[in-house]
Formats: sequence, C-alpha cells, structure tokens
Amino acid sequence: MEDIFYGAEAGFNYKGCCKGDCQLGVTDYFAGIPYATNPDNFVEVQFKKTRKGFFLNSNNLPLEKGDVVAVESAPGHDIGTVTLTGRLVTLQMLKAKLRPDTEFKRVYRKVRPADMEKYEEAKAREHETMIRSRQIAKDLNLEMKIGDVEYQGDGGKAIFYYIADGRVDFRQLIKVLADVFHVRIEMKQIGARQEAGRIGGIGPCGRELCCATWMTRFVSVSTGAARFQDLSLNPQKLAGQCAKLKCCLNYEVDSYAEVLKHFPSREVELETMDGTYYYFKADILQKQITYSTDKIFAAGTVTISADRAMQIIAMNKKGIKPNALTEDENINKEPKHVDLLADTDLSRFDKQNSHKNKSRHKNRHGGHGRDKSERQKQEVD
Repeated sequence: MEDIFYGAEAGFNYKGCCKGDCQLGVTDYFAGIPYATNPDNFVEVQFKKTRKGFFLNSNNLPLEKGDVVAVESAPGHDIGTVTLTGRLVTLQMLKAKLRPDTEFKRVYRKVRPADMEKYEEAKAREHETMIRSRQIAKDLNLEMKIGDVEYQGDGGKAIFYYIADGRVDFRQLIKVLADVFHVRIEMKQIGARQEAGRIGGIGPCGRELCCATWMTRFVSVSTGAARFQDLSLNPQKLAGQCAKLKCCLNYEVDSYAEVLKHFPSREVELETMDGTYYYFKADILQKQITYSTDKIFAAGTVTISADRAMQIIAMNKKGIKPNALTEDENINKEPKHVDLLADTDLSRFDKQNSHKNKSRHKNRHGGHGRDKSERQKQEVD
C-alpha cells in the first residue's frame, strides 16, 4: 500500500505560508502535497488590499500562489495576484457561502508586459483622482468623504470608496466624474473602521492597526466593554484613529465578564464591628476588592479577596458582623506611599558645599599660623 504521508522530501514546502500583507491571506497547509489539488479548478485572486474573489481557471493554466494574472471583469479585465490554489479554495468558497455551481468569472492568462504597463498607468492616477473627486463632491455640496479610489487593471473602471453619515444622492456626482475621468464609475460606501484599515497607521500599543493587518469583520463595540474591564470612560483614550471605540476592547471582555460572575455587586455594603465599608475599586485579574469607610473618598481603605467579600455578605445576611474585613486574611491595609523627598530641601547641597569651603579656607589660614608660631618658638629656644 502506498504511503499517503509526505514530508519535506515529497514536496511539502513554504509556498503555502502567508507572507507580507496577510489581512485577506490564508495559509495553505496543503501546498506542495500530492492529491491536494482542486478538482473544480478554482483559484482565489486578491486585488489591492481589501478585495478578493474566486475565479475559474478554465484554461488549466499552471498557477501557483503569487502569480499575477488577468481575470474577467465587467467590463474589460482586471489584474490581481493569486493568493490561494488547491483544495482549500473550495473550503474558502463554502466559508464565503458561494456554491461551486454558481457562474464564476474566468482567469484569462498570466499577465503580459502590455498588461502591466496599463496596470501601472492606472494605479498612478489613483491619488490624483481621489483629490480631484473630493473637490468635485465639495462643489456639489455633498455630505460625503471619498476615502480611496481603485482603478481596474485595464483602466476602464474606477471604484470610489466613500464615507457618509446618511444617505447621499450622488447621481449628479457620477455624471461629473464620468465626464472628467472618462471611465466607468462605481461607488462603494464603507465605514470609518474600514477607512482606517485602508489607510493604515500605528496604534497606541506600538503595533500596526489591527484593521490594517488581519481584521476583516468588524463587530460593534459598546461602552459596556470598557465598564466590564473597569476602564476610565475617557473618549480620548477609548477611541481609535477611526474616532470609534477601539476594536481591542472586545478582545478580553469575555474573560472579565466570566471573572465578574464571582464578584459581589458594587452596591452592596459590608458591615463589620469596625463600621460600614463601601466599594471603592477592584483588581479583577487579581480577584481583589478595595473597600473604603467613605462613599466618595478613599478613607481607611482595606483590600480583601472577592471570596472574603462574598463570605462577609453571607454573614451580614444572617445578622452576623465580623470583627474586621481582614479577619482570617493575610491581606493587610494598603501601605501608604511615602515620598522620600517630601520633607527635604534641595538647597542642602549648597549648604554642605559652603560649609566645606569655609572649613577648607579656615584650615588653610590656620595651618600657616601654626607653622609661623612654631618657627618663632624654635628661634627663641
């Protein structure tokens, strides 16, 4: 029986790895493995940065990941890069809810030098077209912002990505743009997060924006995520470069919500023989709560574990008041922070230096006087 497991010698290589721009990329774990070809002969092709599609390789071209191809478009043709081949293409199509029996556009050929010349000319006009189109939209008094322009590979069509708070009637804008740029116009509305992903940037964490590197689906973020994590509701700190709440607020909120199930309510007061304690703050990850004897200010703060707080609440419900919050606890009151330089005078260094100078001056004159008196005494003797 033939062995179906293949190692590096059988052709398993690095061609399936996702390199460079991996926002829409997929790692092909079957790359280089025999019997992993796609019987349907579909390939995945990516255009620019945030758009990709599936095409039928009807001409049975020997395509590999990274090949630049000319594909069918409406109208004309477009230029893209093959990002996935083989059996995983079918799985990606199922994930995108596309059926293989759907009518797909075809892959024409691998790019020729003439195709690349047209492609480069079209891409060189994108920035200038975007600036000009913004001015045209402003002259038409349209409440919209054109964030990006993408030309088709043959230069016969341009996609204008715009942002708008409400519905925009851009019929007149399309007519003007078609007359000015002499191409077919397509308008696509995107959100603020998608625009930030297309532009890119560095976040406050020091890393490249998640929306510009790997995020493709944007889930709504609410202020409840910040409350669960006990974060300050400061809009300047919670908002990202898109002026919306940061997507990373949702990353750990489920873990915080799970831990908070074992925390008492903030409204519950703890009764002890020492007095009444009120909720002040909590360290959710350490599972500790700090209580204060004052509702507003931090007075007589004591830090205990969440389990100890739940134990005291159960005792209070039975009418029992413990002697103190920290009873049977190894946690003491929070140590007060001491400023070592609070009661010191920085001019003390000047005083020490002046004292040393006076002592040095006194010793210098005093030493000469002693030598002179000793010499006089010897002469008298």
